[in-house]
Amino acid sequence: MTQVLPKLLTFNEFIEWYPDDGKHYELHKGVIIEMSPSTGAHEKVVGFIAHKLTVEFDRLNLPYTIPKTALLQTPAESAYSPDVLLLNLDNLDNEPLFQKQSTVSQAASVPIVIEVVSSNWRDDYYNKLRDYEEMEIPEYWIADYAALGARKFIGNPKQPTIFVCELVDGEYQMTSLQGNTAISSPTFPELNLTAQQIFNAAN
Repeated sequence: MTQVLPKLLTFNEFIEWYPDDGKHYELHKGVIIEMSPSTGAHEKVVGFIAHKLTVEFDRLNLPYTIPKTALLQTPAESAYSPDVLLLNLDNLDNEPLFQKQSTVSQAASVPIVIEVVSSNWRDDYYNKLRDYEEMEIPEYWIADYAALGARKFIGNPKQPTIFVCELVDGEYQMTSLQGNTAISSPTFPELNLTAQQIFNAAN
């Protein structure tokens, strides 16, 4: 990732600035960040997770969707484009920016947000975790299929790990999952998915 402009921007200034150049940008505490192109393995993991969740919410006939591109506005003058953003269609009429700018800012619109870890792993483990927690998004996954995070998170030697973070009394309770451990999702308690299946999707 590369920083684009030195000036700190508000979210509204970021939206006004956002160019139609085919590139993807995020706003991190007022700083515009150009997102690096994803690897093929990263995209396969993202697609696999999105597919599994889509099958599950379709099976349960829930009013959810996963947009191709959308922004998640946080209170800290940040705007992220998550790898997988599960949206609750029933709340989108309450989102003032969704129709024109494909942006959501309310926890009621986001049952689950998922980040697939890449080289900027600190964003997923620190900044986005903090901001999603502050927004009170009920469930956040950190999918570290390539074992890029710090050893204090994923062990020494590093091991591919999925973290399922559940909001409890305003704080995320993090559960780490490795190998053939089943994913325990508060939103989808019957989800038939293991950590290893997610890791294998990168191959």
